[in-house]
Amino acid sequence: MKNLLIIITLLFLGVPSNEEASVTWNETTKLTWSDFKASPDLKSGAVAVTASGITFGYSVKTSDERIVDFSTTVQAHFYPNKSWYVKEKGNAYILAHEQLHFDITELYARKFRAQITKLTVNQNVKEQMKRLHATINEAVNETQKRYDEQTKHSMNREMQKQWEVTIQNELSKYEDFKSL
Repeated sequence: MKNLLIIITLLFLGVPSNEEASVTWNETTKLTWSDFKASPDLKSGAVAVTASGITFGYSVKTSDERIVDFSTTVQAHFYPNKSWYVKEKGNAYILAHEQLHFDITELYARKFRAQITKLTVNQNVKEQMKRLHATINEAVNETQKRYDEQTKHSMNREMQKQWEVTIQNELSKYEDFKSL
């Protein structure tokens, strides 16, 4: 443990600007080091930084002041231009740690979609969505921090493996809520 690996995950939860390059989470496509496009901050002590977040949108159609249609989109994104790694220290194991950060973001996108299905859509839908989004933001942030703390930023290999299994199981539980 002479060389402590520090891996930082930045979460951008909300709606990015239209110019913001992003990769949408996909179960068949995993991150590669070529996705990490930002210049590394060599002074940070980190080996990699993953920037990921959840975006959402919704629309409400009304007729005679009654809601006749409500639709939403929720997606987990990776932001290449805000993500980086130190080439000399990046390897497959660290990339897998970074991928799991992105997978955690997808898990909370699915939880967000699940919660939306429970909403009673009415004239307060905007406030309901804002509250739900704030709750999801807090939960994903806490989970990302706990993941890095418990795995010691990937240094605890046994705990890393446990997290991989746990997140895969959780994603499976929310299979009905994956984006189409």
